[in-house]
Amino acid sequence: MFPYWLLFSVFAVGAVQNNPRRVLHNRVLLIAGSTLVALMIGLRYEVGGDWGAYIRHFDAMRHLELGDALLMGDPGYTLLNWAVHKLGAEIWAVNITCGLIFAWGLYRLAVSQPNPWLAFAVAVPYLIIVVAMGYSRQGVAIGLLMLGFARLDKGSLLRFVLYTLLAASFHKTALIMLPLIAISVTRNRVVVGASIGAFAILGFYLFLQTAVDEFTTSYVDARLTSEGALIRILMNLVPATIFLIFQKHFRLPDEQRILWRNLSFCAFGAFILLMAIQASTVVDRLALYMIPLQLVVLSRLPTALQRRGSSIGTLTIAVLAYSAAVQFTWLNFAAHASYWLPYKFYPFFAAS
Repeated sequence: MFPYWLLFSVFAVGAVQNNPRRVLHNRVLLIAGSTLVALMIGLRYEVGGDWGAYIRHFDAMRHLELGDALLMGDPGYTLLNWAVHKLGAEIWAVNITCGLIFAWGLYRLAVSQPNPWLAFAVAVPYLIIVVAMGYSRQGVAIGLLMLGFARLDKGSLLRFVLYTLLAASFHKTALIMLPLIAISVTRNRVVVGASIGAFAILGFYLFLQTAVDEFTTSYVDARLTSEGALIRILMNLVPATIFLIFQKHFRLPDEQRILWRNLSFCAFGAFILLMAIQASTVVDRLALYMIPLQLVVLSRLPTALQRRGSSIGTLTIAVLAYSAAVQFTWLNFAAHASYWLPYKFYPFFAAS
């Protein structure tokens, strides 16, 4: 457990000592912290519940031509595995690439917050440890979406759509974000909505059409149940509730405010859907895309509530205590935490 707590402690200390006036100093240290995140994701060995499945997928690339390989799954992730094989490297090279993409997206979203260290600290217990280290493809997809989230208020709508399509090449379900963006923009809504609709149709034919039957059989018809799905969705409801109550105090640009408001509504929708259907794995996996809401809301909470007479320092400690409690609970009591413990890494454990 020590490596996980060390990672959390690095960002927790940074969150407490954050000085917004030392921008360059913060950026340099945050890049170093992001590199540490990427290395822990990329150099892990036999860590994560889907480790065996990813190894089998990687080994399947060994004797395939590119055309045949691309038929085996999400094209972005499959192409990465195939290319690594052709270069003669091992699975760690795939994971390092995934870790770098995820960490870059997390960094870009974090530095757009008043206390980026706190955003990282909130991300460690679940988004980094569980998602990025356990679900490589969806981790990359979320990293790419976070790049889009960070730029949405700067007029980079087309870039966000392209990030979403690239994310869908690693995990098809990322396409669900396109309708959310369409209803979140504040300028030229008719033109933007039509354009995003066209991209959504293109994405469907590129990524989803051949996977719909498989998805329905695997997730819905089989009525797969994700253990702990309710707890994970409730974790999104905490920031969603806070944001819907205090959104005016978060001082966000309109498009960002509307985006996070709509994502908060989606968090409640996921809860209702989970109660209504038996296929909780479907809801659970789709709800992973709402986790960035936790980073934005909880990292901005101390600044937002300062105007109501609360101390930034006290609220920062409270957010860190909440995040530490999440990490402690998951590492000690989650049903599948054993797949993450102990943390092992290349090259030492791989050679033993």
